[in-house]
Amino acid sequence: AYEVIRPSIVRVRGLEPDEDGEDREKSVGTGVVIVDKGIILTNLHVVLSAKRVQVVFADGLQSDATITGVRPEHDLAVLQAQTIPDDLFAATMRSTSNLKLGDQVFAVGFPFGIGPSVTAGVVSGLRREFRSPEGKRLLTNLIQFDAAVNPGSSGGPLVTAEGEVVGIVTAILNPTEQGFFVGIGFAVPIENAAAAVGVPPF
Repeated sequence: AYEVIRPSIVRVRGLEPDEDGEDREKSVGTGVVIVDKGIILTNLHVVLSAKRVQVVFADGLQSDATITGVRPEHDLAVLQAQTIPDDLFAATMRSTSNLKLGDQVFAVGFPFGIGPSVTAGVVSGLRREFRSPEGKRLLTNLIQFDAAVNPGSSGGPLVTAEGEVVGIVTAILNPTEQGFFVGIGFAVPIENAAAAVGVPPF
């Protein structure tokens, strides 16, 4: 799964200038290339308050990116990279209609900025709801999974054993005040994510 999806994974950095005018990293997350012209899906909360967005491709190429679309109801943002690698690969998407509880899935991303990292788990639930800790957003129709994800994993793909994307990792549930993984992660189904870009997913 990892070798298939690896070329389509990007690190997403939200930057803002410090007191000296130097850009510093305000947020870090993950994105996945879904169109080989440099169109990337990530989570809206990763880039929402950034003054500048930068993406780093699998081959190390860095590029500024612009936010070309948002879907707050799904916590999704669409990015367009200004510079792209010559051999950029878009991820393959797969319908969630046949997804079942117990199906093996993998999460790929940059937890705490480390990575790309891959973790394995299973689908724990379907059509779940999640309200953000601040209570501002209610996300619906989510895939629940137990592959370990943490801050920085947001926006990364949830993939099948074949490396096909079924969801975009968006949230973790932790009943304490601490924002780390305790076994419950949520992903937006790829159908919702593809609709944010206006491309047919399959």
